[in-house]
Amino acid sequence: MSAPLVIVGAGQAGMRASETLRRLGYDGGIVLIGEEPHPPYQRPPLSKKFLLGEMAEEQLWLQGDGFFTQNLIDFMPGIRAVSLDPRGKRLQLSDGTARDYSTLILATGSRARELPVPGAGLPGVHRLRAIADVIRLREAVADAGRIAIVGGGYIGLEVASVMRGLGKSVVVLEGEGRLLSRVMSPLMSGFFHALHLRHGAEIRLSERVVRLIGEDRVRGIELADGETVAADLVLLAVGGRANDELAEEAGLACQDGIMVDEHALAAPGIHAIGDCARFPSARYGRHVRLESVQNASDQARAAAAAIMGKPEAYDPVPWFWSDQYDVKLQIAGLAQGYDRHETEGDPESGSFSVSYFHGDRLLAVDAVNAPRAHMLSRRALAQTAGPA
Repeated sequence: MSAPLVIVGAGQAGMRASETLRRLGYDGGIVLIGEEPHPPYQRPPLSKKFLLGEMAEEQLWLQGDGFFTQNLIDFMPGIRAVSLDPRGKRLQLSDGTARDYSTLILATGSRARELPVPGAGLPGVHRLRAIADVIRLREAVADAGRIAIVGGGYIGLEVASVMRGLGKSVVVLEGEGRLLSRVMSPLMSGFFHALHLRHGAEIRLSERVVRLIGEDRVRGIELADGETVAADLVLLAVGGRANDELAEEAGLACQDGIMVDEHALAAPGIHAIGDCARFPSARYGRHVRLESVQNASDQARAAAAAIMGKPEAYDPVPWFWSDQYDVKLQIAGLAQGYDRHETEGDPESGSFSVSYFHGDRLLAVDAVNAPRAHMLSRRALAQTAGPA
C-alpha cells in the first residue's frame, strides 16, 4: 500500500486542503495531524464572540460530525510532528510513532510572539491564539479589576473593545508612536485611537515594557522610564510568529515562515500553506506571509490544485477584517510602501474609506463601516498590475 498524503496542522489551511483534495478527486489516503485536541475550527471569533461567551465551542468547528469518516480522512488530534526527514519522506510524531508520506503539506500556522522580558511567565499573563487560551482568559477576566494589554495591533484592540464592553478598566500599551502604525495611515490610526478613548479605554503610546511585576501572580508592568502600571491581568498581544521550526530543522528554507514558490511548493513533495508560509507576490514585488482566513483557505486550494496537476500561480488580493465596538474595519490589499493616500467620506460620520497608493498604483483600501467600498476596492485591486 502506498504512503498517504499527510497534512501537518489542522487549522483553517489544513482543513481546506483536505476538503479540496477530496473535491478534486484525490483518491489516495489522507492523514490530517492536529496538535490541539479539537476538530479544526475558525479562529477570528476567538477574540470576539467566543471570548464574550456568545459562541459555543461547537459553533467554531469548520465541519460537522462525520466529515472525516465520510471523506476517508484519518484525523489525528492532540498529536505533534516533532521531526521531519524529507529524504526518507517520514515524520516522527509526539506519540512515539512515525508516519511515512507520499506528499506532505505543512500547515503548522503561527503562534503568539513572546515578549522577552522578566515576568512574562507569571500567572495572570495571557496570550490569545487558541481555544484553550481564550477559555483561560475568559475565566480570569471575571476577577480582574484592571486589564493591561501590551500591543496596539488588531488582536490587542479587539480584546480591549470586548473588555470595555464588559465594563473592565483597560489600558493599552503600544511601543510605537501610534496604533497600527505598520499597516495604516496616521488618519486611520487616529480614528481608532479616538474610538477607544470614547469608549473609556486608556491608550499609551511609545511605551517600552521592561518587566512584569509580581510574585505569586502579575501585579503590574514596569516601563522603561521606571513607572509602574498596575494590572492584575495582562494580555501580551505583540504579534505572531510562524511555526516553521519543523521545516527549518529539516533543512527547508525559512525566513519567519517557510519559503515557498507560487504553487506553495517548499521542496520536492512538500508544500507549505497558510500562516506558516512565505510566498512570492508579483502583485507586491516581494515575498509575503499573511495571517488571515482568506490566505489560509485560498493557498490551501492552490496547493491542492497543484498536487492534482492543475497548478495556477497563487498571487491573491489579501483581505482582512477587524470588529471593534460598533466599527467594522475591512481591509483589501497591503498598504506597506504607500507614498500617498486619499480619503473618501467623512471620518466624523463613522463611515469612510482610505485608499493607499504608490505613485498612481493602488496598493490597498481600508473601509470603515463601508462594505460597498470594500467590495469595489477588491475588484479594483484584482485588476491592478504589480510593480514594474
